[in-house]
Amino acid sequence: MIYYYAHTGHKVGLERARRGLALKRIFDQHNVPMQMLVNDFRAGVALKDEQGLAEYITIETILDIDAVAEKGDSIIIDSDEDDQGKLAIYCDKFDKVWRFSNDQQAVSLYGERIFRPGCDTHECLDALVVDAIYSKEFPKTENVLLFLRDYDHDKTILKHAEFFQAFKMEILLGHYFFVKYEEDMANIFSKLHEPEMYVEMITGSSTVVTASAQAAIEAKASGAKTIYIDLHDPSALYPAALLLEYGISVIEGFDTEALKNALNTENPKETKVLSSYPEEVLLNAF
Repeated sequence: MIYYYAHTGHKVGLERARRGLALKRIFDQHNVPMQMLVNDFRAGVALKDEQGLAEYITIETILDIDAVAEKGDSIIIDSDEDDQGKLAIYCDKFDKVWRFSNDQQAVSLYGERIFRPGCDTHECLDALVVDAIYSKEFPKTENVLLFLRDYDHDKTILKHAEFFQAFKMEILLGHYFFVKYEEDMANIFSKLHEPEMYVEMITGSSTVVTASAQAAIEAKASGAKTIYIDLHDPSALYPAALLLEYGISVIEGFDTEALKNALNTENPKETKVLSSYPEEVLLNAF
């Protein structure tokens, strides 16, 4: 059995779980059993509503993977939590251990294999994963959709309300938004969309503005004009420079003029093409 642990929650969102679900679909197609582990019950419910995730197991932290996985199983760790030395134990106990890193220069610490952004060597796999569902042809609505992130515990949107009100934007609400936050959003955006409509809105919008690196590559893969708001978050799954290579516009923070320019100009010319994850490469790794 392969266990994929994705760090999720009200301060980190669902990006890692969406990435894991994309890999799970590949394994499922080839009858390779993989079980999703999340550390937040709400994450499993959200992905069930959003993408039809049928089964998941909730654990508390990265330290509890071996409460579920057994000797001889393989694990994939998609988390930036402090493992407190547990990774070394996992590498000794489990058949194969893979971990995701946001660092393009990441190296193995205890013999585990690495997923890292932009990797193209035999030593690691590319951490940038796009679900095949985003590569299909979808009819587009002419709109500008904001999906900031799945969470907004610092009320970033309200703090920058004037920035967002300068544009006629719709918003895809996050799964972890505060209760009654929709009432505040209704005064800022032209239309509100419920969180479970994530796939429908990302694939059906002509323009997507986001601070989620995973949402940015999914929107780009689906053919949307995509603008990434770089908030210089150290936990961002992919560096802004890499997103640029895929033809995604990048603006620095909540800069009104920069967003106006990005909306009124073509996305940068892509030097890399987003495509479905290479199945053969993934399967051979396990």
